[in-house]
Amino acid sequence: MAASAKIGTCILAGGVFCHLVACGYSQEEWDQKLRENEALTQQLAAQKQASEKCAADYATASTELDALRRQFQERGVNLDNVTQDLEQQRQANDEYRKRAEQLEQVRQRFELLRQKLKKLTELGLRVQVRDNRMLIQLPGSVLFDSGRDGLKASGLEILGQVAAVLRADPDLSQREFQVAGHTDNKPLGGGSYKDNWGLSAMRARSVLAYLTTPLDKKGGGLDPSHWSAAGYGDTDPVASNDTDDGREQNRRVELVVQPNVEEMLNLNSLATH
Repeated sequence: MAASAKIGTCILAGGVFCHLVACGYSQEEWDQKLRENEALTQQLAAQKQASEKCAADYATASTELDALRRQFQERGVNLDNVTQDLEQQRQANDEYRKRAEQLEQVRQRFELLRQKLKKLTELGLRVQVRDNRMLIQLPGSVLFDSGRDGLKASGLEILGQVAAVLRADPDLSQREFQVAGHTDNKPLGGGSYKDNWGLSAMRARSVLAYLTTPLDKKGGGLDPSHWSAAGYGDTDPVASNDTDDGREQNRRVELVVQPNVEEMLNLNSLATH
């Protein structure tokens, strides 16, 4: 009987061994697979337990939130509105930040432009921001004789220096400018200009014509496609017309730097920084 049992054991062992060999696994590999399967089963159980706990915690939190919402509603506070207000505030903050970044970029471009034009102040000219426009102010007495639109020698000299500065800078030479003529409020006593509108317009034209005349024809050599002219008469004074000094300040020509699209904002606010 003992022999029979021993034979049976050998047969059983041999059967298992044959089964393992038939499947292509050694006993050691089979045991490893069993251990991996057991580990995966344990991980699945742990994940299931964690998921059940999360679901329970969510249910508890939802219940507590509903209770809290009812308490606030009893006190006249709508949490839904609070959440909406917070989101709107976040969006407003984001928009403000983006706008601030855009303004900083424009401020830097504005400051660079002002530094470029600073060379003109060394010629005794005024570079300023007025009525949300950056401009170069040229005294009328330097450019013209009283009631005339022909440029004086001193006017040609100063305009030649201005043109040289603008022409030498790649950025400034491609900017858009308008020549603006201005007068005081004294009525013009007849003549071919008829009134201050005509005189201011013709003076602006004279400055424009010189600046855009080619260098080989003794002009400023600036690209005429970037220039225009306008006459404002006495409608845009910078000083009182009640004094001789004020009227002299009002008789002027300005080279107005036309803003690019991205610069169309309040330059006055930037000029104070």
